[in-house]
Order: sequence, then structure tokens, then C-alpha cells
Amino acid sequence: MAEDYIANKIAGEITLSENPGKTLKKWREIFGENQKQLAREINVTASVVSDYESGRRKNPGTTYIKKSVEALISLDKKAGGELSQRLEKQGRSSAILAIREFLEPVEAKKLVKKVKGKVVWGKTLKKEIWGITVVDSIQAILSLSDREFAGIYGSTTQRALVFTKVQTGRSPMIALKVTQPKPAMVVLHGLQPENVDKLAIKIAEISNTPLIVSAIKEEEKLIEKIREL
Repeated sequence: MAEDYIANKIAGEITLSENPGKTLKKWREIFGENQKQLAREINVTASVVSDYESGRRKNPGTTYIKKSVEALISLDKKAGGELSQRLEKQGRSSAILAIREFLEPVEAKKLVKKVKGKVVWGKTLKKEIWGITVVDSIQAILSLSDREFAGIYGSTTQRALVFTKVQTGRSPMIALKVTQPKPAMVVLHGLQPENVDKLAIKIAEISNTPLIVSAIKEEEKLIEKIREL
């Protein structure tokens, strides 16, 4: 749905922003809502909204960001949804194949098992993830801008990034090396564990990012399994 894509894109930008409060305010104003309207929609006081936007309160957590973004889109939808539809048409990237957000953390080992993964580097048993993004690695290289790349993080950076159509794993890992923050783990799809580039493994080690290779052959089946989590 268009609103799901827009929600993840906006939440990703806020999450990665150096000033989340200022970015929250920017999007509220883009949607044409005042602080009282937004506060009423998410069932908080207007002073709470004001405190987050001004920075008087510490950085908003993922729950508040998620509620605020969903509220803005809901208010827009009630008014006809014109802005959400326009933003979706302007910004949707063919590189992002699927995004999932969890209401509760999922153990990383469950994802590894679900995608028939083999750990190439790192320990995942104690890690938890709050979301998953499946990215077409070829389309990401060809079409994603720096700002669009932020959209792959959805409402939280504590997530797994799954790259499909991978030949050696070098390109997606190099891209992650020069971006901040880092994902909780990376899953590569489309190659055998022994074919993972040594530089990709080294980058995973340097950035302390567990690196997994999925044994599922079909991309559609991979996405289907991820949606079962």
C-alpha cells in the first residue's frame, strides 16, 4: 500500500537524521498539521509534541516516531490522501522489494533459520531485530540516492538488510561501509557462502555486522519466508 511505503520512507529519514526533532517538525508541516492536531491523533498533549520537536526532550524513540508518522498519514488519508499518493509516486524505488516492522523484537537466529542461512561472519544468537528490509542490490546501485537509501531503514536501524541478486557481496558491503548507522545484520541472497568476497567479509568484521548467506534459491520464496516472521 502507498501509505506503508511512505511511512517507512519518512520514518527512516527521521531515524537517521542528526536532528530527529527538527525532521519530525518538517514532516508535520509538510502534511499541513499543527501540533494540537497531531497530539490529538496520537493521544498525547501538544506540549509533548512541542518538546520532541524543539529538542527539550531527548531524541524520540522508534515508538513515538512510528505513531507520529502513521498519524500524519492517517490524517492525510481522512482528507483524501492526496499528499501521500503524490509522495509515493515521486519516491518509490524499485530497489526496495519489501519492508517489515515488528511490534516486538525477533531473535536474529529465527531469521537465520527462516531463510536457511549460513553465518559467514559474526555471532547472531544474542542479537534482536525490529525490522527487515529486502533490497534488490542491482537496482540499489543503479538508482538509490543517499536520501533514498535512508528509506531502507524504515522506523528503526536495528534491522536486518537482505540483499538479493548478489554475486560476491562486495558492492552492498562497500555501500554499507560508507553509510551510518550500520544494520543489525546483513543477509546475502543469490550466491554460495564460499563465493562471498573476502573484502565483504572483512568489512562485516570491521563494522561488527553479522553476515549471512541464504540458501533459498527463489527471490519470491525468500520474501515469502521473511513475511512469515
